[in-house]
Amino acid sequence: MLLVLCIDLDDDLGRKAGVETPVVGRDRVEHAAVALATTDPEDSDSNVLFEGLHIHDEITDEQVEVAAVTGVESGGVAANRKVGNEIDQILAGLATGEEIRAVVVTDGAQDESVIPVIRSRLPIDGVRRVVVRQAQNLESMYYTMKQVLDDPETRGTILVPLGILLLIYPLAETAAQLGVPGAAVFGVLSALLGLYVLFRGLGLERVIDEGVARARRGLYAGRVMVITTVVAVALVAVGVVRGLGALDAHTTVNAVEVLAAFTVGSVPWVAAAGVTSSLGRITDTYLAERFRWRYLNAPVYVAAIAAVLHAVSGFLLGEVGLSYTALALTAGTLLGLVSTLAFAVVESRFPTTPDPV
Repeated sequence: MLLVLCIDLDDDLGRKAGVETPVVGRDRVEHAAVALATTDPEDSDSNVLFEGLHIHDEITDEQVEVAAVTGVESGGVAANRKVGNEIDQILAGLATGEEIRAVVVTDGAQDESVIPVIRSRLPIDGVRRVVVRQAQNLESMYYTMKQVLDDPETRGTILVPLGILLLIYPLAETAAQLGVPGAAVFGVLSALLGLYVLFRGLGLERVIDEGVARARRGLYAGRVMVITTVVAVALVAVGVVRGLGALDAHTTVNAVEVLAAFTVGSVPWVAAAGVTSSLGRITDTYLAERFRWRYLNAPVYVAAIAAVLHAVSGFLLGEVGLSYTALALTAGTLLGLVSTLAFAVVESRFPTTPDPV
């Protein structure tokens, strides 16, 4: 048995013509088609119903039935589920001993999105799309564009580079009016487009989004780490500047001396950034009642490492002697060991959380 199935995914039959679905049988489908065409002559779903009647009348060599099913106005999963339920009702009502196959009649790609739901219930012999000749493929094009614009991933991939490209000409004209070289505008926009493609290709946008989300959560949760991180970044920036300044102040002849000069200038500021950041994290863990005494090792380790690097770099540049370097290495090592042992003893005697039962 062949079932000619007319699909109205946005339920124009129910909303406009007041027809209850599913509609089964030639006479009932014809009545529903006339009712919809009378209510809204421009609705393409009436063409779907008439096409279903046309296919029904053309087939004379086997048993055939025509039916119409509808979804809901909002579309999506709810519409597909309603169509599936109505098909189940139709199949239960037919109850023939023959295998039931379907010919699906739609008015565009949007209604055809329900085909997997239909195929899960009965075999499909074919799909007939009914579109007004003067508007061939117009609805399908509209639906495809709508799907692209609704998808955040596709929207970001296509529209952002397209927007940057479209900005090249107006920005170049504006720059020419202001006396700015056009090559500078092209260079900036090309750099933006290149950075965007690089970020998308490497997946860095997810890392940035996660970082922004963590910062937002920390800001509203009152975490000290947010402030100390900003201060630490500023200190690192100052350290980089001071390191570059130290390069100009020293006459360096090889890569080792270049690295040593940069370290001498930058390491105090970078160490201050590390201590600041670690103190912020320790404060947050204390406020969240997850504090451990061993966490206090972090700022001590940072200070010890900074002292060692500064002494070694100064020795390589000839600014300090061997005795001072040896003293700094010994002091840094002892500071780390004493800190580790001291906080381990304190944690064993004054545990911050009760032992598990």
